[in-house]
Amino acid sequence: MPIDSKAIREVQKPLEDITESLKVAGVKGLDSVERNVKQASRSLKQGKSSIISGLAESKKDHGVEFLSKLEVGMEELQQIVEDRNREAVAPKQKELLQYVGAVEEYMVDGFPFEVSEEYRSMPLLKGRAAVDMKVKVKDNPNLEERVFHIVLDGYNAPVSAGNFVDLVQRRFYDGMEIQRADGFVVQTGDPEGPAEGFIDPSTEKSRTIPLEIMVDGEKAPFYGETLEELGLYKAQTKLPFNAFGTMAMARDEFEDNSASSQVFWLLKESELTPSNANILDGRYAVFGYTTENEDFLADLKVGDVIESIQVVSGLENLVNPSYKIAG
Repeated sequence: MPIDSKAIREVQKPLEDITESLKVAGVKGLDSVERNVKQASRSLKQGKSSIISGLAESKKDHGVEFLSKLEVGMEELQQIVEDRNREAVAPKQKELLQYVGAVEEYMVDGFPFEVSEEYRSMPLLKGRAAVDMKVKVKDNPNLEERVFHIVLDGYNAPVSAGNFVDLVQRRFYDGMEIQRADGFVVQTGDPEGPAEGFIDPSTEKSRTIPLEIMVDGEKAPFYGETLEELGLYKAQTKLPFNAFGTMAMARDEFEDNSASSQVFWLLKESELTPSNANILDGRYAVFGYTTENEDFLADLKVGDVIESIQVVSGLENLVNPSYKIAG
């Protein structure tokens, strides 16, 4: 998020640290979770006024509402830990981090930068959006379908996220099969026929988008070059490949600006792909994260069918939508 609020970050960090605490077995793990929760609660209490003052004036009421939900949820998580209900910790943690994300979004007033003029007329997502992807599972008698909830970050990848939302609105992915599932990534988006990407019916040409990488400390993304090509070997990407279900644009390995409609989801755990220390960060454009049912991405197989992808929030943040022109 393009915000600079130390107060909300100090709430977010210990909540995120719960993930590592839960990897410790037995009582020690829950004791560590309890410390995380107490630290987050203390930070929220101490920083509440600062967080509220940081809310955008036009969004303050909504921000305060989600801050209240965060406070109540924190008390509920504390009770879960006191009851030693280990199984209930992770779902509640995820809920609280969603509240934190909502509060952060309400701190943003407008869009933080001008997209490069070269790409300004493309479909752009100027903010966040979320989609639900429903997949029909073919060869699992215990599971007919699964819905994956994906949050798209247009603040840090407006071109990549905007391109995807525009294609979703065209129903481009509906009925398409999963085309790669090798234990490392799940991938789809290659249409039938000789074309390897989306053919814009208004031009009858393939629509491609540039490689788009936002780096910590920069006001706008870099376009058209990998961080390695730019000589930024130690740069930290804003949207790293650090979570199971990280979503990114696929492209030709040797052509930075060849992404079109093919997308993939990372299946490796973050400790195996530490931020900025793996082969993907700075080379492929991340634009979203799977936040519900992400673990089940690993169960998908080639041939499973995407029944539908639907935008469930944030469509109003899409500008220059070509699907409307196409009707």
